[in-house]
Amino acid sequence: MSIASTPPPPYYAVIFSSLRTEGDNEAYGQMAQRMVELAKQQPGYLGHESVRDGLGITVSYWKDLPSIKAWKQVTDHLEAQRLGREKWYKQFKTRICLVERDYGMEH
Repeated sequence: MSIASTPPPPYYAVIFSSLRTEGDNEAYGQMAQRMVELAKQQPGYLGHESVRDGLGITVSYWKDLPSIKAWKQVTDHLEAQRLGREKWYKQFKTRICLVERDYGMEH
């Protein structure tokens, strides 16, 4: 696990928070991994961070709003969204934010 390396701002963050349904963990895990690999191939993708401990939070970073819109329309991603609504999530929320400033510490 690592913190995503992002360029100097401005850039965008898509925050996806979710609560899972019970079961079907294998299919969900496979789809989640597929979405990570697919997102990495998209123009404008900058990185992501993801955690799940009951509540799942994935933050993906993007160059601009058109890149985010294009990712949302990728056929396999549309299928993952459909399955999420129908099978895998009790609740979810997506937030799109402009990152105007970032700072941190690295070792």
